[in-house]
Amino acid sequence: MKTQLENIYKNAAQDIEKASSITDVEEIRVKYLSRKGEFNEIKKGLKDLPDEDKRTIGQLANEITQKLELALKNKYDEFYIKELNEKLQSEQLDVTLPGKYTPMGHIHPITSTTDEIVSIFQNLGFSVIPDNLSPEVETEYYNFDMLNVPKDHPARDVQDTFYTKKAPNVLLRSQTSGAQIHAMEGKNPPIRVVAPGRVYRNENINARKNNFFHQIEGLYVDKDITFGDLKGVLNEFIRIYFGASRPTRFRNSFFPFTEPSAEVDVQCIMCQGKGCKTCSGTGWLEVLGCGMVDPNVLQGVGINPDVYTGFAFGMGVERLAMLKYAIDDIRLFFNDDIRFLEQF
Repeated sequence: MKTQLENIYKNAAQDIEKASSITDVEEIRVKYLSRKGEFNEIKKGLKDLPDEDKRTIGQLANEITQKLELALKNKYDEFYIKELNEKLQSEQLDVTLPGKYTPMGHIHPITSTTDEIVSIFQNLGFSVIPDNLSPEVETEYYNFDMLNVPKDHPARDVQDTFYTKKAPNVLLRSQTSGAQIHAMEGKNPPIRVVAPGRVYRNENINARKNNFFHQIEGLYVDKDITFGDLKGVLNEFIRIYFGASRPTRFRNSFFPFTEPSAEVDVQCIMCQGKGCKTCSGTGWLEVLGCGMVDPNVLQGVGINPDVYTGFAFGMGVERLAMLKYAIDDIRLFFNDDIRFLEQF
């Protein structure tokens, strides 16, 4: 048995020396040292030897096993380090190379402008009307009737308003002002809200107008609200939005749902008031309409106009973005031109 052990060790040592990979090393380990390996098969016969031989042969078997385990480990480490170095060499990275540019999407300027405007009014104490109180598909009742718009008003004509086929009185809203009515119905003042959203008008498209655009409606109803409060809120908004006071003017105007009414113009940033195509040579761009809520509108939603007053305004998001970023054509917002959108 001693001779058998020495021969097995000799053969195993030769096999280890000839091994050329980690796989070879593992196969040698299984062949000689696994449960069914040659050494274990011999060890099974130790029980049949005399006690004196059992100790001697057993000690020799353990020594050979330890030598083989060490030789296998050294060989394994040799191949592991070699393969690791080869892998590091073939997969090495040059950290001095510039990284690969991965283009990222941008928030659309209309979205960012809307968010900015809403945030300003929230800081001024206004809350945002829920979407269900500011629907884009509206009825004449909310878009016209409750806003004090006469039945024969030209705004009701199909030349100005997009009607749907759902019913004769269902339309795409032409203004966010209908959100005022939804906000006041069944509510008690004080009411101080803004309603951002999309509106649709049958307009000729040019540098200043589009048949689809965005508005933000504002409403404040409480006791003792005056036109001075309206002017103060809007001037403060303009100061915050543009980062500094900008020349503005309030012009007398008319809206069926406000009395008195006004339009607010901001000096054209493109020409600094000298006149250009964007402002049609006037030096000013209208950004919003406003006024004191007509008593008939308040009465229509169950608010006593003898006790409460209020103001309302509606501003064009595109116009405000054009003024802030010096954009001279409203159509750029809707053309999906990546060169334009990447600037934001």
